Amino acid sequence: MRPTPRMVYAFIFLVCAGLIVNAIFYLQEYLGLDPCPMCILSRYIFIAIGAIALVGALHGPRRTGARLYSSLIVLLAIAGIGVSARHSYLQHFPPKIESCGTDLAFLLDAFPLSQALPKIFAGSGSCSSVHWKFAGLTIPEWAAVWFLIFAVLAIRAAFRRERP
Repeated sequence: MRPTPRMVYAFIFLVCAGLIVNAIFYLQEYLGLDPCPMCILSRYIFIAIGAIALVGALHGPRRTGARLYSSLIVLLAIAGIGVSARHSYLQHFPPKIESCGTDLAFLLDAFPLSQALPKIFAGSGSCSSVHWKFAGLTIPEWAAVWFLIFAVLAIRAAFRRERP
């Protein structure tokens, strides 16, 4: 049985919810790892993907709707891969000056989004620290893996052929 778009979106939503719960309750609360601005941005992208996937799962779209939901998920996943790639780069090649920049909430309050985003990506410091690994991959590397999985699943859901 091939999964329907509704099943794919439900899976994506559940995984996103699990990743956010893991990030907050295990990594942040239990292990005491404070998220850097790039981690927070990745969380927002996971939340946005999860929200779109939830709407798609509840809607149960046909071809056009599935392509719309999948397109949004793929675009967000590409953005998430970009954030994860930059974050991973900072971890593998830490800058000489250790400073992750200003707090994300302050940046978004003080600057318009077009000026805040470049300042977020300029972060380093705690963004370059590696405090946790699983199977040899860091947090942003695992995030990139999940973003890629979501993009592939969304593309498959968008181009699923209906059986006559």
